[in-house]
Amino acid sequence: MDHLLALNQLPKVGPVRIRRLLERFGSAAKVLGAPVDRLRQVDGIGPELAAILHDWESHADPVAERRELEERGLSVILPSDPAFPPALRDSYDCPLLLYVWGRLEERDRHAIGIVGTRRATHYGKNSTKKLAFQLANAGFTVLSGLARGIDTTAHEAALAAGGRTVAVIGSGLAKVFPAENLPLARRIAEGNGAVVSEFPLHTAPDKQTFPQRNRIVAAWSRALLVTESPAWSGSLITANLAAEYGRPVYAVPGPIDRPTSAGCHRLIRDGATLVTDASEILDDLGGLQLPLESSATADREPESPNAATGNLPPLPEEEHKILDALGDTEAGIDVLVERSGLGAPIVSATLLKLEMKRLVQALPGFRYVRR
Repeated sequence: MDHLLALNQLPKVGPVRIRRLLERFGSAAKVLGAPVDRLRQVDGIGPELAAILHDWESHADPVAERRELEERGLSVILPSDPAFPPALRDSYDCPLLLYVWGRLEERDRHAIGIVGTRRATHYGKNSTKKLAFQLANAGFTVLSGLARGIDTTAHEAALAAGGRTVAVIGSGLAKVFPAENLPLARRIAEGNGAVVSEFPLHTAPDKQTFPQRNRIVAAWSRALLVTESPAWSGSLITANLAAEYGRPVYAVPGPIDRPTSAGCHRLIRDGATLVTDASEILDDLGGLQLPLESSATADREPESPNAATGNLPPLPEEEHKILDALGDTEAGIDVLVERSGLGAPIVSATLLKLEMKRLVQALPGFRYVRR
């Protein structure tokens, strides 16, 4: 393992060249022990990379990396591990290894990637909440990149559904980015999912790491869904990569006069499948049906906007508390925390569940009202 960690820490080498080196020399230990002249014989390995590989101890410290992994309670999985996503393993640029915070499960091979703009609108967030909640409730793992905007909304909706979600980040696990999403990353890792990265622990995010992250999302996903994207966005790069890997690409249409939907419209025009409900994706992937809660309940309005709690379908205690706290007026999360006595993370997650059941409506400014 130490030799693989060392290879992964080396600058400028990359997974494709590492694969060629391993094919030529047979093991990471032999690669790191090879003379410069033999290293230079490998396709793509010039004088600079051969020198880095030969002098690897000046660039990598696998013992310190392994020690910190243990201290942080993190793990590393290899493509040979049963938990490693098979679709990602079979990609031509498969990462050498994955750092994992949390736990990957065999069912995470059935993942739907959800991506979109960091500058999400109210419309984009609502669309993402609905679709991510439904897909997670149907048993798919929601896969995204932990970025601001659409990614964050997708992860939160999957957690609210009680489903699994995996965040693939464009930095090391000791440098979670953006920093404000560290609490969300912790909820994912300590709950029903995992945060993963191919980068050494202290890798800072940059313009190169995000495209590398995007290719993992694209290769891992059984299908990719873009819920909101302007004409130029990293989510379009991910969608193009998914198409290259042979994955179905879906897109949510938006208002024709909004630049924030131009990217989705371009994808649809170029052949992506237009979707407005997760059932359309499930049917396309094999005729799977949404569970009763996310299909029947989501499509049915309560009898009246001010229906009494006794007329509602059976709800968990926390959802009853939020509805009671809302009453007949609109309120923000801070007010609901005070009225319900529940913590802010619980209130936020519960509101997502109630939105998916069409019992509350989100308003601009993070305010909510009963439907």
